[in-house]
Amino acid sequence: MEVSNESAIKKPKRLTSVVWNHFQRIRKADVCYAVCVHCDKKLSGSSNSGTTHLRNHLMRCLKRSNYDVSQLLAAKKKKKDTSLSIANVNANYDETQRKDEYIKPSIIKFDHEQRKDEIISLGSCRFDQEQSRLDLARMIILHGYPLTMVEHVGFKIFVKNLQPLFEFVPNSSIEVSCIEIYMKEKQKVYEMINRLHGRINLAVEMWSSPENAEYLCLIAHYIDEDWKLQQKILNFVTLDSSHTEDMLSEVIINCLMEWDVECKLFAMTFDDCFADDDIVLRIKDRISQNRPLLSNGQLFDVRSAAHVLNLIVQDAMETIREVTEKVRGSVRYVKSSQVIQGKFNEIAEQIGISSQKNLVLDLPTRWNSTYFMLETVIGYKSAFCFLQERDPAYTSALTDTEWEWASSITGYLKLFVEITNIFSGDKCPTANIYFPEICDVHIQLIEWCKNPDDFLSSMASKMKAKFDRYWSKCSLALAVAAILDPRFKMKLVEYYYSQIYGSTALDRIKEVSDGIKELFNAYSICSTLVDQGSTLPGSSLPSTSTDSRDRLKGFDKFLHESSQGQSAISDLDKYLEEPVFPRNCDFNILNWWKVHTPRYPILSMMARDILGTPMSTIAPELAFGVGGRVLDSYRSSLNPDTRQALICTRDWLQVESEDHNPSSALALYVEAN
Repeated sequence: MEVSNESAIKKPKRLTSVVWNHFQRIRKADVCYAVCVHCDKKLSGSSNSGTTHLRNHLMRCLKRSNYDVSQLLAAKKKKKDTSLSIANVNANYDETQRKDEYIKPSIIKFDHEQRKDEIISLGSCRFDQEQSRLDLARMIILHGYPLTMVEHVGFKIFVKNLQPLFEFVPNSSIEVSCIEIYMKEKQKVYEMINRLHGRINLAVEMWSSPENAEYLCLIAHYIDEDWKLQQKILNFVTLDSSHTEDMLSEVIINCLMEWDVECKLFAMTFDDCFADDDIVLRIKDRISQNRPLLSNGQLFDVRSAAHVLNLIVQDAMETIREVTEKVRGSVRYVKSSQVIQGKFNEIAEQIGISSQKNLVLDLPTRWNSTYFMLETVIGYKSAFCFLQERDPAYTSALTDTEWEWASSITGYLKLFVEITNIFSGDKCPTANIYFPEICDVHIQLIEWCKNPDDFLSSMASKMKAKFDRYWSKCSLALAVAAILDPRFKMKLVEYYYSQIYGSTALDRIKEVSDGIKELFNAYSICSTLVDQGSTLPGSSLPSTSTDSRDRLKGFDKFLHESSQGQSAISDLDKYLEEPVFPRNCDFNILNWWKVHTPRYPILSMMARDILGTPMSTIAPELAFGVGGRVLDSYRSSLNPDTRQALICTRDWLQVESEDHNPSSALALYVEAN
């Protein structure tokens, strides 16, 4: 039906079809033609030919030119009907029968003229298939949807009704799009990290899967130029099933080199407090080739505070396992029937128990629920004792000694629950918040070890032994972070150390004082080198690499140390000598340092790096769990590259969407218990 020549004619009558908005009607001799205004293709324009062939061409032609008038054409198809159709898809719908038809619609009336105007405005919109494909991939990443959703019947129906021009692609193509987005976003993160003036801290987290696969997650923590605490997932690496401790350290080092952050690293936090020290030593040796480590690396090697508390609690729970089993049995018996529950309530009322709490069973995998169960049961202790006397069927009764143990353990657990809530509930967990809480645990453990009951004192001694291993590694880092809180400074260290160490407190306080001065001196030297242009921006500590062009770097250090007494008072001395800032609940330590950076230019550099250290690496939803991090079945089934791309990119995109909670960046991927 195509022709070669044409001549313009006047329309003999009004062309009512909206299709003619996109065709010019022409006549040659006695034959009429329709010429597409978009591609100049010539089709039959005779009134006997109708407009179906024009509409079909328009759909193909407009698809190539990316104009979306599908709704315009749909409106013409339903011109005589002044109602809007809404598809109602049910579970038994047969897609092969549907094709381009709508299910019998529910009716919503609308004004025909208003709808016509709306359709015309929509006809001028452009549709971009490539951009839509990337938007779909971005949506899947951001919300954690499965890649296979693009092949779901319901999704296809929804999209086809919304945009008929969209071409569906298999999930393998969407996977490629996700990788493409990951590579672009990774470059942005790489450039951002390398522009930072301060250093970064790295959290090392271990994950597993239901199939016992193991993963390594590396998360960068830092304080940005606006003094905001930030974090970004850098890697989510699948470990080989035959990996060894040597290989694990190599994986971490390779990731650091991939991001070029080995020289910007201030500290590393390991979620396992009792991880093999050889792993840390190998990483420290590699890092120390480029810069010195303070106090033999005590500020470099940090262990997660929440994890050590969790392990201590689990040890305590195992010690009193028989007691908690009896408590569970008691609660089950009372709640086994309404008759027994009623009898128990009558006993409680008769002996004057005023507790309004209901008896509840715990969830053994959540130790805070065990604490709530024990706390409630202890409040009904007298009622359980009376029940034992009146009901011979009640066989889970506790002895007097067991009641004492349960009461003491409940007191222990209360402290750990409160502190864990502080650690996991803080939306901006800067390093300064941990020192007073950990010191409270230390003091309480010392007191618990003095308990005259051999069973309880023995249990407390085991708990303290595990705590002491953590304290020996992290006490200096905790104390230095607390000193950089202007509300506390050295006074908080003096207050707690006098209670913890007694007669040897002064020696311990001096160790902390010497440690922070040593660190400050290193930053001061670096500041001098930066002023001289000897280091790159963002280098917070001097390099130890030999440079044949400058053999007097040692002289810089000598000059700095020898001239300290002659120069003005240092930032650190000035800071420590000034009065502490009044304590209040609205205090924002990062904002304080941002405001006071001009007053303490060198000390603020040090504060930025230290306060950004993650002293704990546990999300709120995992804080009280007895198991580790377990990746859900769907993501553990993906190939390693795709898994890393989806997890990392989701974290990065959440920051852009301002819908990001740093404390639970990976919560979506945790397998439900």
